[in-house]
Amino acid sequence: MTPSSGAGAHSAPETAPRGDEAPRDIGASREVERRIPTFVDGVDAVAPVETRDHPASAPPAPRYRTKFLAFSPPTVGEEEIGEVAQTLRSDWITTGPRTKRFEQEFAACVHAPAALALNSCTAGLHTALATAGIGAGDEIITTPMTFAASVNVIEHVRARPVLADVEPDTLNIDPVAIERAITSRTKAIIVVHYAGHPAEMDAMHELARAHHLLIVEDAAHAFPARYRGRPIGSGDNPAAFSFYATKNLTTAEGGMLTASEAFVERARPVSLHGMTRDALSRYEKGGHWYYEILMPGFKYNMTDIQAAIGLCQLRKLQHFQQRRREVVTAYTRAFADDDALETPTERPEVEHAWHLYVLRLRPDALRIGRDQFIDELTRRNIGTSVHFIPIHLHPYYRDAYGWTPASFPVAYASYRRMISLPLNPRLNDQDVADVVTAVRDVTRTYRR
Repeated sequence: MTPSSGAGAHSAPETAPRGDEAPRDIGASREVERRIPTFVDGVDAVAPVETRDHPASAPPAPRYRTKFLAFSPPTVGEEEIGEVAQTLRSDWITTGPRTKRFEQEFAACVHAPAALALNSCTAGLHTALATAGIGAGDEIITTPMTFAASVNVIEHVRARPVLADVEPDTLNIDPVAIERAITSRTKAIIVVHYAGHPAEMDAMHELARAHHLLIVEDAAHAFPARYRGRPIGSGDNPAAFSFYATKNLTTAEGGMLTASEAFVERARPVSLHGMTRDALSRYEKGGHWYYEILMPGFKYNMTDIQAAIGLCQLRKLQHFQQRRREVVTAYTRAFADDDALETPTERPEVEHAWHLYVLRLRPDALRIGRDQFIDELTRRNIGTSVHFIPIHLHPYYRDAYGWTPASFPVAYASYRRMISLPLNPRLNDQDVADVVTAVRDVTRTYRR
């Protein structure tokens, strides 16, 4: 079955071509006889030749979208709306029985020993570091190819972030670079599973055992992913997941921390003011009003409204992932033979979650750079993004730690040529064809 259209409700930008009009190189002379490469319905063609004495008929134009295709809208249906409405009519709208059930069902899904529902992946990472007692004077190694939250939480516990460059194929943190970065002050490694491709966890755990380090997995992109048959989040070490609106499973905003039962038991009060009892255990039948504050904890709890969405999304997850893989297959088949494009990889020992589909341009094959390539796709009504601006390029971290673009050359070189294409279960076959047509048209138009 083909999902419903993912075309967004955004109006087309003024620079976007109409559905019956191809972009023009207004600087090109109409006096010169020339061949115009086009791409129509998957078939290469050559437009009629135009000269001063023999004007050509209008060339067949690539079929551009007339409506903007949003990069990553949430996939939410009437089922989720109904679950939320039922929750609002119940006695619990904040952290309550649905949140507890969501923790249990998520833990079962990833084979986790235990799970703690929170309001974001950032909360999960911060809670994990605080629970582990990491603080001032400690160093934590992580990747430059991530969203700022992965590094911000290190600053939140007053530790020092240490970056290690990434592998050139997966863009995951490189175990060799990690080993070079370890010092006597290193206490943990935050491993980010970039775009949904699991990092090389066997090597990570070997380093952790050798140097007595904590592994914290930033699994914001990695649900549901597997490494050597094991679900990400199935270990005793902490792993933080994201349920942001763009993620493979959404609760609008939300997250989950998985770990051993002992670690989650310690983390639970850290995530809720340091309290020994939450609202459900105080106010449900058989509960007790008395509680104690064990530490100055955070306010990171998930609500039952969010959990209601998550429970519904869990039931749809298999269908969501099947559609994501179908889109990935279509993109890779369309772009694999284009020498201007480098498609993402999936190593044989992993099951990729395919949160993102990141193309990398090959600059030697094109006359334009990444930024103009994105502009050209926008003109063709295709939404895109870039994942990510490396940490060491952001002013705060650049200035605080003296990093330069060359400090992490693999991450920097990849950043300069990467584009994330639309990838979500709402994309129908025509949406996918529109993306393929637009990308291939840009590479043809600007090929060297």
